[in-house]
Amino acid sequence: MRLPLRTDDLGIEAWRSVLLASNAALRAIEAELDRAGTVPLTWYDVLLELQAAEAPGLRMRDLADRVVLSRTRVSRLVDEMAADGLVRKETDGNDRRVVWAVLTDAGRTAFRRAVPVYLGGIEKHFAAHLTDEEKQIIATGLLKVAHAHRTGACEPAREDAP
Repeated sequence: MRLPLRTDDLGIEAWRSVLLASNAALRAIEAELDRAGTVPLTWYDVLLELQAAEAPGLRMRDLADRVVLSRTRVSRLVDEMAADGLVRKETDGNDRRVVWAVLTDAGRTAFRRAVPVYLGGIEKHFAAHLTDEEKQIIATGLLKVAHAHRTGACEPAREDAP
């Protein structure tokens, strides 16, 4: 049993709890996807974002902003997925510097096959351990943090140039 935390320790404990819970649930879901013979979790994340995108797909930069991977890792991942025929990379006709990641029919099929395993994993390894009230509190609190970062409220302070 843990002792009650001081107010100034609550933020650190909340952060630690997010990391521990996320790591545990993600590892368990990854293992379930592997046992089911579907795409790995990182590939699922890319397929999910491409499935949700409006045609033709997502610019590589935008895809990197949506998934929880570095831009370099996303590029390598998309190359691997393209080699397996799940996505294809297309150069933008108007701006040759822009590369699009586009979902293929095989990618759609792989995504649909993984969805039930992934959603079942979320329920089994995360949601089933929380009350509805706890889910609401967690969702509300974490969305506040995400929103603050999207709006630039958490940008580091800049010192004025001399």
